[in-house]
Amino acid sequence: MSLYYVQKFLYELNRSPEVQSRYRSGETGLFDSYDLTDEERSALTSADVGLLYHLGVNGQILMHFAAFHQIAWADYLQLMRDGIQQHGPVREGVYAMSGYEGTEAHTEALRSEDSTAPVNPTDAKGDV
Repeated sequence: MSLYYVQKFLYELNRSPEVQSRYRSGETGLFDSYDLTDEERSALTSADVGLLYHLGVNGQILMHFAAFHQIAWADYLQLMRDGIQQHGPVREGVYAMSGYEGTEAHTEALRSEDSTAPVNPTDAKGDV
């Protein structure tokens, strides 16, 4: 996987009118200078925000890509959730390092904690 090159492409797409024009026209050689897998090329071509998030693309870069495709903010957030649901946890990048597996996994983890444990450790002693 070549997360660096996916993010480099998105960075350049976000900033370069020339790259934007080439992307919009569907130019076949656009990705040739980036070391991308077929999966990454497909995700970029189809604007698959959920898959790109799963692959580890930084959300700050990805949100500009979503805006470029006129994806509303709420839809963008849902596409990221759907990506985790469909493809599994984030594979690489900062989100993978944090162990983040999505909102449903986080909610389930909170439910599995002992609900009788005090929220504040001083509550257990009765001290304030």
